[in-house]
Amino acid sequence: MIIGYVIGESKPTRITALASRALSIGEYVIINSDEGKILGLVERSYVSSVALSDVRNFDEAVESKEIAEINKRDKGYTSQIMILGFLDKLQKGQSIVPAIPPLPGTEILEASKKDLEKIFGPDGNEWIRIGSLLRNPEIDAKININKIVARHVGILAMTGMGKSNLVSLLAKQIDSLNGTVIIFDYHDDYSNLAIPRINVIDAKINPRLLDAESLGEVLEIRDNASIQQRILRMAFTKQVKESKDFWMVLNDQVEEIIQLNKKDKKEYTYSGGRVQDKIDDAQHKFSDILDPDVVDPIGLIKEGRINVLNISSLSEKQANVAVSYYLQELLNDRKESIRAKNAKQTKKRSPRFGTSIFVVIEEAHVFIPKGEDTQAKYWASKIAREGRKFGLGLAVVSQRPRSLDPNILSQMGSLAIMKIVQEDDQSQITSAAESISKNLIEQLTSLNVGDAILVGQWANLPSIVHIQEVKEKTMGADQNAVTEWAVAKKFEGIAKESTQKLIQKDLLVD
Repeated sequence: MIIGYVIGESKPTRITALASRALSIGEYVIINSDEGKILGLVERSYVSSVALSDVRNFDEAVESKEIAEINKRDKGYTSQIMILGFLDKLQKGQSIVPAIPPLPGTEILEASKKDLEKIFGPDGNEWIRIGSLLRNPEIDAKININKIVARHVGILAMTGMGKSNLVSLLAKQIDSLNGTVIIFDYHDDYSNLAIPRINVIDAKINPRLLDAESLGEVLEIRDNASIQQRILRMAFTKQVKESKDFWMVLNDQVEEIIQLNKKDKKEYTYSGGRVQDKIDDAQHKFSDILDPDVVDPIGLIKEGRINVLNISSLSEKQANVAVSYYLQELLNDRKESIRAKNAKQTKKRSPRFGTSIFVVIEEAHVFIPKGEDTQAKYWASKIAREGRKFGLGLAVVSQRPRSLDPNILSQMGSLAIMKIVQEDDQSQITSAAESISKNLIEQLTSLNVGDAILVGQWANLPSIVHIQEVKEKTMGADQNAVTEWAVAKKFEGIAKESTQKLIQKDLLVD
């Protein structure tokens, strides 16, 4: 069915169309060129009216509206269409754009289900369904799992637009393939994910395994407290690391440094006392987090499961150290596993994980911030560069793309971008993703909850999709304050009534 014609100036990558109806942004069309059928994606859509184009007052608008309703030729439907490639080649996984742009007057047809389903819903174990095309809901939208493990993925959106739902869906689908997922859960969004094979772990840090700088961070010694940092560095000896009573011996070492310097360096007395206060906090206030008796924190992660590492009870600095430690250990383990397979033997110890791992960093802007060096950022950067060689995939999830390190974001081979309104966030995405056009970026403000633009290697073509809802996800949604208040008021009334009955009963007994 012909729905329009190519008009004006054409380019091999973009055309302008005049259609018989308003074309929806995200809709796919067929450009019926002499070289063959070309698939196009509607990026912009305009509706104009001849009668209402130059109206100067309200009465004239009323009259012009009546004229427009009578005149069938009044409305004009213009669209900007991005050329994706020849249809037959795209159906075989090849993207070839025409060398010569479609001529003005070329017919534009509706894209059929048959045209699209091979491209967006291909067969194969590596292709998993995550939803449907937004403008063609009868067409499955699938993504290639192998590509996100090998080439990483960024999931970017405003709060409440469906980031955690997509993470849950990817985790659920990977779990169905017996894959290993590790989610660093900064806001306790995933611990109640109702999936049988989930493994929820409270992230712990073994202080023995840290260097002095990292230990200072988890003890929350300020960066500018140079004397406290120096005292801790001097006290954190090999003897302390290997001692049975870690905290007591560390405290004794600090006390010894205070006594040795109290005459010549009086500031050591105060600063040393502050370090001892921090050690006391670690033993009591942070005892659930800092555990010198945890032999192997990585050993708590189970292969072939969804592992949720709950870091919600950690401070930002502590969480940074924890994420850094886990990322380092995971990368080293995967390297060891690949080397062991290649050598057919292990020189040191058996690797913990024999298969690929997919790691998700929630609130990624906290751990891989723009313009600031953190340990977690260092190891995330190494995984972004090297992980593909060792079967370690990375997902960065954030509602503040502008605050993410641009170098790491640019190494995400695929992106899911949901509603984003801030212009600096949009600019960051544009600079990080070559495959997304400015026109598509401008549509981010109009997306609804669960809608996403998919670009990159995990999808055959750029697409606007609606992500299916994960029913097993019980956390992450907005709280219903009105219902909570009503229930609280109801129980308050019941409590008052019960109290009054008890008082009356006591009076009768007396």
